[in-house]
Amino acid sequence: MRANRLLREPILHFLLIGVALFVGYGLVSRDRSEGDRIVVSRAVVDDLARQYRARWNRPPADDELARLVEAHVRDEVMYREGVALGRDRDDPVIKRRVRQKLELMAEEALAADAPTDAQLAAFMEAHADRFRRPPRLSFEQVLLEAGLPEARIEAAAAAVVDALGRGADPSTQGAATLLPGRVEGLALDLVTRDFGADFAQRLQALPPGRWSGPVRSGFGVHVVRVNELVPAELPPLDAMRATVLREWELDRRQRSAEDAYRRMRARYAVTIEPGGGEPARKTP
Repeated sequence: MRANRLLREPILHFLLIGVALFVGYGLVSRDRSEGDRIVVSRAVVDDLARQYRARWNRPPADDELARLVEAHVRDEVMYREGVALGRDRDDPVIKRRVRQKLELMAEEALAADAPTDAQLAAFMEAHADRFRRPPRLSFEQVLLEAGLPEARIEAAAAAVVDALGRGADPSTQGAATLLPGRVEGLALDLVTRDFGADFAQRLQALPPGRWSGPVRSGFGVHVVRVNELVPAELPPLDAMRATVLREWELDRRQRSAEDAYRRMRARYAVTIEPGGGEPARKTP
């Protein structure tokens, strides 16, 4: 009877739980002390010294290297303890970092030999918009006097066109300006940037080799002679090799990462839990 009453005592229950926890902790501690080893290899030490040298342009002193090694050990200890406590789970920063490492591994796993000229040429042709040079313009311009009444602009431009057609020096015509009188081989997008879209569009429609006007820009009204219009072109591979190779490599890495993701994604059945009364959805 006394034994039964003793077994029902709460204090005995607490004592038994305490003993179990103490024994369990001792077993776990002993296992961890025997199993957890942190080995700082010579390669790690050399890498720490190399990083220090790259940053400070000199090798670390002995005490500095010792602090670097201890910082490395501290990182490892804190990381292992955090993982043991489950602090790595459901952490978006850790998930993002692991994802980045996996993507990098996927990119490198499918690394190929250097592409051949034929491969680069085919890639260049398939992505011509990336490499096509824009049209280029060579032209001369004379800026008319500012503030002319709208009704006089046509006549003023015609007078300058007539004078230039009879051999007048362009520098003696129109208003003084810091704008270049002659522009050679300027890409159309830069003409647009410097003079405005309307000016660039109008120049493409002007007959080459003849003074024409008025042509308006953000600076005012011009008389212009287009000397050359080079249409958009896909340059030869040799002229763009470094750029094409860089784009080819970037494209290869992106495709490799995407292919690896599709293979991994196929192993999972994803269920999106419903909200607001909506039924659950499954994605393939």
